[in-house]
Amino acid sequence: MSELPILIAGATASGKSALALALAEQFNGRIINADSMQVYDTLDVLTARPPRVDLRRAPHALYGHVPVAAPYSVGQWQAAALAEIEAAQAAGQRPIIVGGTGLYFKSLTEGLVDIPDIPDNIRNALRARLEDAGLPALYAELERVDTPLAARLPPTDRQRILRGLEVFEATAQPLSVWQAQPQTAPLSDYCGLLLMPDRDWLYARCNQRFEEMLAAGALAEVERVWALNLPPDTTALRALGVAELMALLQGEIDRDTAIAQAQQATRRYAKRQMTWFRNQMDGWQSFSEQDYANNLAKIFSFISK
Repeated sequence: MSELPILIAGATASGKSALALALAEQFNGRIINADSMQVYDTLDVLTARPPRVDLRRAPHALYGHVPVAAPYSVGQWQAAALAEIEAAQAAGQRPIIVGGTGLYFKSLTEGLVDIPDIPDNIRNALRARLEDAGLPALYAELERVDTPLAARLPPTDRQRILRGLEVFEATAQPLSVWQAQPQTAPLSDYCGLLLMPDRDWLYARCNQRFEEMLAAGALAEVERVWALNLPPDTTALRALGVAELMALLQGEIDRDTAIAQAQQATRRYAKRQMTWFRNQMDGWQSFSEQDYANNLAKIFSFISK
C-alpha cells in the first residue's frame, strides 16, 4: 500500500529529521512529529524543531502546537497523530512519523490503556498536597494504594508518583490494574525504521548541536520560558538544556559550565534512548550508518519492497 505509514525512531541528534525530509520528498510524505518536547511552542531552537526552510519542503504536523505551560499526554498525542495519519492517507500522502519518544511510538504499535480523564480538581489538590507534605509522603501513599506501581518507581519520580495517585483517586482503581488490561494497537501495518548510529559519532553530534543551538538563540527562548514562572513539574521544563540554561540565567553557573553540563545531559539521554530502542523495538529495521541523508539508496530500497 503506497500510504503505509513509515515510523522513524532514534536518539536525539541521530539524523531523524533529515531522513524524514528526504523520505517525504521521495514518497510524497507528510511528516508527523513523535517527539514529546517538539510539540511545545517557544522552544523551537532548543528542541531542534525543523527550521522554516524544511517546513516549506514538505508538510509537517504536530510541531509547536501546544503552549509551553500546558500539560500534554501520550493519549492526546496518539489521538492527534492518528488524525494526521488518516488525513495524510486521505490526501494520498505517505504518513512519516518521526521522533525520539518511545512511548509515543508504542501508543501506535501496541495501544494505550483507556484511562478516564483526570478532573482538574483532583490534579490541583494533589499538587497542593505535594507542596504541603512533600514527595516522600506522597510516595508512601502510593505504596499503600498501588504497591506494584510504587515498586517500579524511584521515590524521586515526582511526575509518575503524582500520576499514580491521580488515577487512583479519579477511578478508585490502581494504575497498575489499568495497565494490565488488554490493549489494541491502532497501527497493525507499518514500516518501522530504527536509527542506531555509532555512539562516538552520536555523542560528537550532541555536543556540536548544543553549541549551534546557543548560537541560534536557545538562551533567549529559555529566558522567555523562565519569565512565565512555571511550576517545577511542568513537562516542557524537562527539555534538554532548559535546566542548565536557567541556572546560567540565574547566575548559578557560568556559560562554559552550562554548555558542558547540557552536553553531558544530552549524551546521557541519547545513551538511554538507544538502550530503550534496542530493547523495545527489536522487530524494526535498524540502520547503523551515519549521515543518513547521504546513504539513502539502501533505505529507499527497503521501503519500496
